[in-house]
Amino acid sequence: MDRLYPKDIDLHTLSPLALAFVGDGVYSLMVRERLLCEANRPVNDLHRQSVRDVRAEAQAAAMNRLMEHLTEEEEAVYKRGRNAHTARSGADYHKATGLEALFGYLYLDGRIDRVRELFALCVEE
Repeated sequence: MDRLYPKDIDLHTLSPLALAFVGDGVYSLMVRERLLCEANRPVNDLHRQSVRDVRAEAQAAAMNRLMEHLTEEEEAVYKRGRNAHTARSGADYHKATGLEALFGYLYLDGRIDRVRELFALCVEE
């Protein structure tokens, strides 16, 4: 497994909000990649669609589709992110933070195939 962070850092000790900070970028990039690969569209259309897909409500709905597919470890990371104290409130925002923490954790741990597998479930119709 090729980790993307120094091996002396224990992912379990990182703040769930720090994991969500990375996971936000990972999720956003995957949304953009999917949109671009679906169709060659004007950049404004790509941007508008990506904003719609990464907003808290969309991420919360994606998380609802993922729950039954998570391992115990993944569910624990999600819950740490969901339960983290944030400046914003609301169930959707907390679920979205949990999703981002999960994606950040898996990405930093080098589990890109698992990130892609979960993302595919997120965007299933």
